[in-house]
Amino acid sequence: MSDFANEEFPQWVLVAAGGVVGIALLVVFGVRAGVVPARPTAPELRAENHVGVVKQRDFIFADRADGALIATDAKTGQVALVLEPGSNSGFIRGVMRGMMRERQLHEVSRYGAVTITQWADGALTLKDPSTGRILELGSFGHTNRAAFAQLLAPGVKVVESLEKRQPNGPISPDDNTSVGKVVPGAAGAGPA
Repeated sequence: MSDFANEEFPQWVLVAAGGVVGIALLVVFGVRAGVVPARPTAPELRAENHVGVVKQRDFIFADRADGALIATDAKTGQVALVLEPGSNSGFIRGVMRGMMRERQLHEVSRYGAVTITQWADGALTLKDPSTGRILELGSFGHTNRAAFAQLLAPGVKVVESLEKRQPNGPISPDDNTSVGKVVPGAAGAGPA
């Protein structure tokens, strides 16, 4: 075994670490103060490049008494999505919980509509007009993006509980998604 008691820690390592921390702090405070330009956000880039809207719908999300999450078209009042209790719909539920928490912090109504927008550049966004929060849904992966993208298509989607769909669990990873199926003849099905 070697004895480190008599060895000195190199001073240059501390000076280098302090320099890195100092530069990082200067950059952060420079951006915050407006001295160093910040990178534009995705919404700013879309506005600057005049990227158009392909499709847009407003939805109101609410919990049903049995624990299901219901998405209703804000303009027509028709149900667009039902996430049954026990369904693999964690992404949509998690996003909506986060938005409800933010609404509480801003002291605005929980029941305001949110806007899902498909952009010409392929981006999909979820905007809460009551708080100004915008989520770029593509940054969460294609499966999670598809969970919200399905709302832009007409018809009623129902995501059944996993126990109802597959009593023995999912057969493959593709079976374990949040994307629902269109229920033919369901109430509110048809063009929106």
